[in-house]
Amino acid sequence: MHGRSFVAVSVAGGLALVYAVLVPVACVAEDVATAEQPATPTGAATPSPSPAVPSPSPANAAPPVTPAPSQTEAAAPAADPVIAGIRSKLADAALRKGADPADLAALDTFYAGRSGPPVWVTPMGFSARAQATIDEIGKADDWGLSASAFQLPPAGILPKTVDDQAVAEIKLQLAVLKYARFARGGRVNPSSLSNILDLDPPIRDPKIVLAEISVSPDPGSYLQSLHPKHEQFQNLRRALLKARGGDGTSKPASERDIQKIVINMERWRWMPENLGKIYVQDNVPEYMLYVVKDGKVIHSDKIVVGLLRYATPVFSADMQSIVFNPEWTVPPTIVRENLMPNLRGGGWFGGSSILSEHGLKVKYNGRIVDAGSVNWSSVNMANIAFVQAPGPTNVLGKLKFVYPNKHMVYMHDTIKRGLFKPTMRAEGHNCIRMEKPSQLAQILLAEDKGWDTKKVQDLLDKGYDSAVNLDHPIPVHTTYFTAVADADGKVTSFPDLYALDGKLAPIVAGKAVASATTDDDADTPTGSVPAARSKPPKENVAGQIQGLFGD
Repeated sequence: MHGRSFVAVSVAGGLALVYAVLVPVACVAEDVATAEQPATPTGAATPSPSPAVPSPSPANAAPPVTPAPSQTEAAAPAADPVIAGIRSKLADAALRKGADPADLAALDTFYAGRSGPPVWVTPMGFSARAQATIDEIGKADDWGLSASAFQLPPAGILPKTVDDQAVAEIKLQLAVLKYARFARGGRVNPSSLSNILDLDPPIRDPKIVLAEISVSPDPGSYLQSLHPKHEQFQNLRRALLKARGGDGTSKPASERDIQKIVINMERWRWMPENLGKIYVQDNVPEYMLYVVKDGKVIHSDKIVVGLLRYATPVFSADMQSIVFNPEWTVPPTIVRENLMPNLRGGGWFGGSSILSEHGLKVKYNGRIVDAGSVNWSSVNMANIAFVQAPGPTNVLGKLKFVYPNKHMVYMHDTIKRGLFKPTMRAEGHNCIRMEKPSQLAQILLAEDKGWDTKKVQDLLDKGYDSAVNLDHPIPVHTTYFTAVADADGKVTSFPDLYALDGKLAPIVAGKAVASATTDDDADTPTGSVPAARSKPPKENVAGQIQGLFGD
C-alpha cells in the first residue's frame, strides 16, 4: 500500500493526499466488517468475500461498474449468539462424556444448520415447552424407565451468560435423545446379553427426533409417543402403575414383581414396530403359539421348545412356505454331536448302523450314496447331508413351516405326541414342535390363498415333500416374555427357562453395563458359575437320538 501511495504522489500531485487517506480508511472499514461477521458453521455456505476497494481514478474517468450479485451468492444468515455458543460448546469433552456418539453427531448437524433461536432456552431461562419436556422425562419411571438415568438441568435455571444458555440447551437435548433411544430401542443391545437374542431394536434416528421435537407444540406428548404402541406393552404399563400403587386402589407389589414387569416392558422395546396384519407368535417361556390377526388372537396351540443346552433362539422372520410330508435333513448340531462320533467308530450303534436304525440316507453333493462307501474319517462334511424320507417315522411329522433364518430353525409337527402333556415343554434341539400343525396350516393358507380345509387335507394325505409357497409372507415372532398382562393390569408370569431375566435385571435397575456373552454364559442362571461346555458323552447318544426320532 505504501508503494502505491508513493506512485500516486509522483504522478497525480493533488490527488495523493486523497488517496493516502482513502485507502487506510477503506481497509480499516473492511477489517471491522470482517471482525463483526460471525463464524461460518460447518456445512453452511461460505459468504462471498467483500469486493476489493477500487483504485482512485482521474476525475474524468468513467465510474466503475459494480457487477450484479449472483442469486446463488446470498450471504448466510447470522447465527443467534446462543446457537454460536452451542456450536462451540459441543466440542467440550466434559459435555460429550458418556453421551451416545450418534446423539452427538445429530446435535452437531442440527445446530450447524440452525441460525436461531435455540429450541429450549431464552434469556429468562427455559421456555414453557422446555419445562414440559423436563417434567415428562422426570416421569420416566411410570413408563418402565428410570428418571435417574437422565442428567437433566434444573428446570428453574436462570442462565446468566450466553455460554450458560448454550450448556443448558445441550444438556436438555442430550436428555431428550437418550430418552428417545431408551423409550423405543431399550437400554441395551439384546445380543450383548445372549447370543440367542437375535433382535434389531427399531431405534428412532436422533436426527429425526431433533427435527420433530423442535417443532412439536406438545413435546411431552411427543416423548410419550416414542414408547411401543403394542397392546401388551400398554397392558404391562398399567400393571406397573398398579403394582406401584399408582392407580390409587392397589397396594404396592414386591420389588421382585415390579422388576419382572419392567424387564418384560423392556423386551417389547426390542420388537418390530409393526408386527404384521396377521402374524405368528411363539412365546418360548409360555410354551405357546398364537396366531394374531388385526390385534386379536384367532388361534393358539401348545409348543415344545429346545432344552437349555439347545435353546430356541429369539428372533423375527417371514414365513415363506409350508411343506407337506417333508423330508428331514439332519441339522449340523445333531450331525456333529450325535452321528459323526458313531460313524467314525466307537459308538453304541457300531458305525453306519445308526443310519439304518432310523431310516437315514446319505447324500453326497445331492446324490444318494451308500453309507458304507464313504470314508468317514476323511470325507469333506460340507458335501454330505443326512436325510430321512417322508413317512410315519419321519421326525418332522406331516408338516414343516419354513421362515428362513441364520439359525436354521423352523416349526414342525412331531411323532412324539406325549411331549405336549407336561406343563414344562422343553425337549431336544431348538426347532419348535406344535401339537396341532394341520390347524395352523389351514388358517394360514385360508388367509393367504383362500384355500378350504379339503384342499389342505388332500395335501396332507397325498403330498410328498410338497412345498406350498405363500403369496404374502407371514411374520413369525419367536419371543421370550416371562410376564404378560391383561387389560386390567393382571399379570401372569412364566418360568425363566433360559435364565435371561437375570441378565436383564441389573440393566433395567441401572446397576450394570451389559457385555457380550457366549451362549453358555447366557444359559447360566444368575449367581451360578458357568461350567465349561463339554461334549455329549458317548453313553448318552442312544438316548438323545431316541429323543429326537420318537418314543
